[in-house]
Amino acid sequence: MKPFQLFSLAVGLLLASTAPASAEFIALINYESKANQPVRREGIAIMEIDPQSADFGKILMEIPLPSDLVAHHIFFNRDRTKAYVTALGKSILHVVDLTKFPYRLRAIEVPDCQVGEDLVVSEDNRTWYLTCMGSSTVIVGDARVDKPIKTISARDPGAATILYPHGIAIHNGIDRVVVTSTVKPDMSEQGDSVTVIEASTGQVLSTHKIGSKPAPAKSAPVEIMFSPNADPPVMHITNMMEGTLWAGVWDPSRKAFSFHQIDDFETRRQGMPLEMLYNKKGDRLFVTTAKPGHVSLYDNSDPRHPKFLKTIAAAAGAHHSVLSPDERYLFVQNSLLNLEGLSDGSITVIDLQQDKSLGSIDTLKAQGFNPNCIMLLPNHFGPGGLQADLAGK
Repeated sequence: MKPFQLFSLAVGLLLASTAPASAEFIALINYESKANQPVRREGIAIMEIDPQSADFGKILMEIPLPSDLVAHHIFFNRDRTKAYVTALGKSILHVVDLTKFPYRLRAIEVPDCQVGEDLVVSEDNRTWYLTCMGSSTVIVGDARVDKPIKTISARDPGAATILYPHGIAIHNGIDRVVVTSTVKPDMSEQGDSVTVIEASTGQVLSTHKIGSKPAPAKSAPVEIMFSPNADPPVMHITNMMEGTLWAGVWDPSRKAFSFHQIDDFETRRQGMPLEMLYNKKGDRLFVTTAKPGHVSLYDNSDPRHPKFLKTIAAAAGAHHSVLSPDERYLFVQNSLLNLEGLSDGSITVIDLQQDKSLGSIDTLKAQGFNPNCIMLLPNHFGPGGLQADLAGK
């Protein structure tokens, strides 16, 4: 059966599953062919991931994507009426109106953006910010009409450094956007800093080294996220190449951040920390490490100094994660950029009541695909599960 036929037949099922009384967990998972496949395919799978469901692991419908798009991440706007899909292969950002069925992708041309990575949306739902790792730019867009309106460039005379921007976080309460400097797209060079931007004007204010070694530390800070409900604001940062977790604490009197290291994953023989996730209350922090593939759990009661609790094994390339609405289950997508040894292709299911893995969803892996990102459909995406991929942090 062709993907579009499957999509049309399943629309009724999706509409039923998004009713408030539903207990199902429906996920959006964008995927691509594994490197060893003769024919390249990309798409977005809409999958049932509730371990208690008879349809557990089944793809309910698919949305085909261009095979050369290299779709990377999925993000929601503030009221979760739209989904944005970034792309590594083309200077295009796609937007999906989640209030209309069937879902349709609309392309937004972003000519100043090469290797589109992360996107955040302002708290008033009016502005989005897109990081472009290949062009060292941040694109500012009007979220009401979804058009780019400004380009913030590292090449502006006198500007502080924005080199290889990847992770991005926004806190409108202090009028700040913070961007990580990660790696050159071919990974031949590594950054070691975060850059602070005034959200309301787009003015680049300062750049700060994030790493334990002297510059160039080559620490490659990759994701950045504001801890929920922290007062004063606190951000957390994963250093991909150095293998550390850092915090940035806002000082209201100076209107500036100070930074310090929280944890070193290499002491537990883990490498490449990537994504972060908080529970609804904000007192738990989950951090994935891709090599060899784990999730680290922290007590985040004091966001300035999260306390390591335990590690649970996932699989090679452990990357994005989502919580079930009741926060019993954690789902971890195991694939990083189709890289050899870092792309298991499964989705690990972790029972947080027992603090152990229940197994994995191998639906895409068995078909020769790697999942690249996992998000819950909005009606199943409660106030918990705030993640680096969601604009608010």
